[in-house]
Amino acid sequence: MTESTATGHRARLMAYQARVEAALEARLPTVDVIPGRLHEAMRYSVLGGGKRIRPALVYATGELLGAAPNALDAAAAAVEMIHVYSLIHDDLPAMDNDDLRRGRPTCHRQFDEATAILAGDALQVLAFESLTRADASAEARIAMVRLLAEKSGTLGMAGGQAIDLAAVGRSLSAAELELMHRRKTGALLAASVGLAVTLATPPPATATALARFAEDLGLAFQIIDDILDVEGDPKLLGKAVGADQARHKPTYPAAVGLPAARQRASELFADAEAAIAPLGEAAGMLSFLAHFIVERAS
Repeated sequence: MTESTATGHRARLMAYQARVEAALEARLPTVDVIPGRLHEAMRYSVLGGGKRIRPALVYATGELLGAAPNALDAAAAAVEMIHVYSLIHDDLPAMDNDDLRRGRPTCHRQFDEATAILAGDALQVLAFESLTRADASAEARIAMVRLLAEKSGTLGMAGGQAIDLAAVGRSLSAAELELMHRRKTGALLAASVGLAVTLATPPPATATALARFAEDLGLAFQIIDDILDVEGDPKLLGKAVGADQARHKPTYPAAVGLPAARQRASELFADAEAAIAPLGEAAGMLSFLAHFIVERAS
């Protein structure tokens, strides 16, 4: 990738981030509508920054496939709202008990636990409302709702989090960790790509290639997160490091060591790249996002 190409991709990522910010702003309730405090907590958590990786995957996949831009806005906003709801709940005392998120007090610290729980609940249902209002056929809207529900539920993100909590204090094998990570983090990244595929209905071979790309990238993403929790910079991460070890949570570096964890992330990145290689230069933005995820320091 040339420097000029990389510069162009970085500009597109910034455009995606600005676009989803506007899409989220348009869909979030305002603080002057009752219950204002709940709406304030929702806006505080959603509009509080973040890399917007999942919406970027929606947009990049949708552009590759020629999906309608307005429909992509609904899908990008929906997947980000599901992601933020999960972060709010993950940070609660009953879960990970975190004080910082994106360099600011977590929702329950800024407001209170009850408000944080309700903010997460409200964002979850608002995500699905966003999909029902997408500028797409009824069949596509139903398919997107089904996909995001599956990837967010017990066989996806929520199930992965349950496996994670049940494993505290125990050692997991690399295979068990990969199952947990594919659900806990990978499922929502797969949904990001899948929502755009649903809107565009590409040939089966293309859809399969994109699904493989998303699955491998999702697992690499969580392994990198585990590594950053060991050796990342708290100022860049916007949260404390070493939390997983302090809570005796199973992680990839703990199971196989840091060198092997880095090697596995590298293998998964290579597999993700190989999956979209047949799509040629049109998949350049997806390749850039894969690099961005695997090489990030925060």
